[in-house]
Amino acid sequence: MDSIRSLLQPITHNLPAPITSAGRTLLGPFCYKTLILDIDPFTSPDCLKLAISKGLGIGIIGASSIVKIPQLLKLLNSQSAAGLSFLSYLLETSSYLISLSYNVRHGFPFSTYGETALILIQNVAIAALVLKYSGQSAGAVAWVAGLAAAGAALFREDVISVKQLSWLQAGAGVLGVASKAPQIYTVWREGGTGQLSAFAVFNYLIGSLSRIFTTLQEVPDPLILYGFVAGFALNAVLAAQMIMYWNSGASKKTPSSKLERPVGADTKQAIGSSTGVSPSQKAKSPSTRRRG
Repeated sequence: MDSIRSLLQPITHNLPAPITSAGRTLLGPFCYKTLILDIDPFTSPDCLKLAISKGLGIGIIGASSIVKIPQLLKLLNSQSAAGLSFLSYLLETSSYLISLSYNVRHGFPFSTYGETALILIQNVAIAALVLKYSGQSAGAVAWVAGLAAAGAALFREDVISVKQLSWLQAGAGVLGVASKAPQIYTVWREGGTGQLSAFAVFNYLIGSLSRIFTTLQEVPDPLILYGFVAGFALNAVLAAQMIMYWNSGASKKTPSSKLERPVGADTKQAIGSSTGVSPSQKAKSPSTRRRG
């Protein structure tokens, strides 16, 4: 350990000021000195746990910025909402919106809830597309407008007090758990996962497990912890369904419904326009009349 310390300390003691400032903000002065300057992680296990928690939190936030992108792309490419439950997205998005306002208003570290904001935005877009491809375009507009109004109310203390928000957070945990049930039922009923993204499902599973650890380390709030524990259990069920129905017919890739012109048609049109003769004329058999 001493040899590693002697190699690294010249670097850690001369880090750029922005990195030093960010490190002190994330870890606190004592843990920054112990882990970064002194490079002595074993003297303070609590600092080591905090560093792991911060690393997981930042990783989760980074992954959450793209976690629903494959789902969005599948929807846009297939223009089909098969296998997706709008009710599931309604419940999950409502839960995320309440949790986001609760965390912000209580001043918890951003690294413990940052993914909530990023996934919330992606959920709004996915749910709107589900409504659109289900023939309810007006419902998609109402969905976005309703969320905007609810969000404005949740972040204002003169509209919803801290005590009322705590009750809502308790309900958000129930909503988060309940949001998985319609999706689990939809997959079971259809016998396949349809347009459900495996990337999103397994990232949710890993993320919820990591969040249990980060919450235990940094957020002394049982309301948030219980929500992550219950969410992990149902995410595990959904992941098991993804594996179970992996090769089922209802889980195979849905062909794109975008209209495409056959290549042959374009070729024939190009030939006709360049020669002045239509393809139908070229297809006629040669004349059998004798030339005189």
